Amino acid sequence: MSDEIADAKRALRAELRERRQQLSERARDAAAAGVRAQLDALVAQFGARSVSCFLSTPTEPGTHEFVEAAVERGIRVLLPITRTDGLLDWAVATGGADIAEGLFGIPEPTGDVLGPIALDDVDLLIIPAAAVARDGMRLGWGRGYFDKTLGSMEHCPPVYAVVFDSEILDDVPRDLHDQPVTGVVTPTQTRTFAPAAR
Repeated sequence: MSDEIADAKRALRAELRERRQQLSERARDAAAAGVRAQLDALVAQFGARSVSCFLSTPTEPGTHEFVEAAVERGIRVLLPITRTDGLLDWAVATGGADIAEGLFGIPEPTGDVLGPIALDDVDLLIIPAAAVARDGMRLGWGRGYFDKTLGSMEHCPPVYAVVFDSEILDDVPRDLHDQPVTGVVTPTQTRTFAPAAR
C-alpha cells in the first residue's frame, strides 16, 4: 500500500471515528432499531436461514437486537472471533450467550469455536465498515480481517456492510487487497450495488 493511500485511509477513519463518538445515546438507540428493521427485511428478501453478523461496539450502528431476534426466529447466526494471525474464527450465536472482549476491545461470543471455513455455509454476510463508497467499495478499520476473509472465499454469498447514513460516500481510498461489498445497510435504507461491485 502506498503511503499516500495509507495516509488518506488513516485520516478518513479518524474523522469517521470522531463523528461516531459524538452521537447521542438517543441517536444510537434509533440507529439500532433502524438497522434491525433493515436487516430483518434483508434476511427475508434472501430467504436466509444462516447468516454471519458481528456484535457492534458502542459506537457502531447497533446489531445486538438484530442478532437476538434472528436467533429467536431460528436463524443460524455466526459471529466472528478475531485471531492473532489475521483470520476469523466463528461461533454460533445463542440466546443470552456470554460476550467477552476480544482482540482490539471488540465484543465477541464465548461459545464453541468454529474455524474459518464455517463461513462457507452461510446465505448472507453482514459485516462492519467505517464507510462504503457509492460503487460498493468498503473502507474497513484497517486490520484487514474482512478483506482477507472475503478475498479467500471461493463461493461468496451476498455481503452487506453496516454503516450510518452519512458514511455512504462518493469515494473511499482503496488498495489492491480491498474488497467491495454487494450492498450497504444503514438505519434508514438498504442499498444494493451493481453486480460488478462484487
